[in-house]
Amino acid sequence: MTGLAQLVDLLFTLYTFLIIARVFLSWARISPYHPVAEWIYRLTEPVLGPIRNMMPQTGVFDWSPMIAMFALIILRQIVLMFLSSL
Repeated sequence: MTGLAQLVDLLFTLYTFLIIARVFLSWARISPYHPVAEWIYRLTEPVLGPIRNMMPQTGVFDWSPMIAMFALIILRQIVLMFLSSL
């Protein structure tokens, strides 16, 4: 794997961990105004917000993190395949 592909892989992995951290923050009921929580919300909301807006209401469970992580896995594979073909 080239250096660029490793960097892209690392960025996708870090973003996936940010989404997981956001899920844990919601379970732990940590204040969204905490500086770390606010930072995580700012970084993940551009991806999760549009997904949440496209989905029908499903009660109290938010499916957007799971859908986002699935989409990230697919996008990661496509980008890495493209980079390996260069």
